[in-house]
Amino acid sequence: MCTNHLALYSQRMAAITFVFIVAMMGINAAAWLFPEFGSQYGLGFSLTERQLSSLPEGATGLSGWQSLGAILLSSIPLLALAAGLGNLRQLFKCYAQGQYFSSEAAIYLGKAGRAVALWVLLDFLCEPVLSVLVTINEPVGQRLITFSITAPSFVALFLAACIAIIARILSQASELDSENRTFV
Repeated sequence: MCTNHLALYSQRMAAITFVFIVAMMGINAAAWLFPEFGSQYGLGFSLTERQLSSLPEGATGLSGWQSLGAILLSSIPLLALAAGLGNLRQLFKCYAQGQYFSSEAAIYLGKAGRAVALWVLLDFLCEPVLSVLVTINEPVGQRLITFSITAPSFVALFLAACIAIIARILSQASELDSENRTFV
């Protein structure tokens, strides 16, 4: 594939990644503000979707402070993911400039992998707090505290580990590339 095509694809992916970050955060908030719309169209991300689906009558019974708290709590893991996607966006920008074996590209890739692992960890830690928050006004016996580890969480952790290893390989390749350039 031509280098110009790679640069163009990388620029497009950087732009798409930015749009995805903004859409992800907006859709998460909208799912809590308009739960009927979210459930009708299947909108929502892992933690939000799990919590909204566990409510017997949806989130229509949530008070304003509960909805705001739910938006904030469910956004914490997504902020980690957004940071990872931001690093991925920077990586695409490096690639668009032809910096395929740069140490900067390796750093961005490594940060993206760590952010995915942090996203999974924060998703696990925020779920019990969020489940208590959304069921706190329910009668005794109907309040919930939930913990869950899902198959997608294991896949995300595996991918995060793979990305971290690939980042190390890219870092080594960057060092070898700079050494080879000094000999030429």
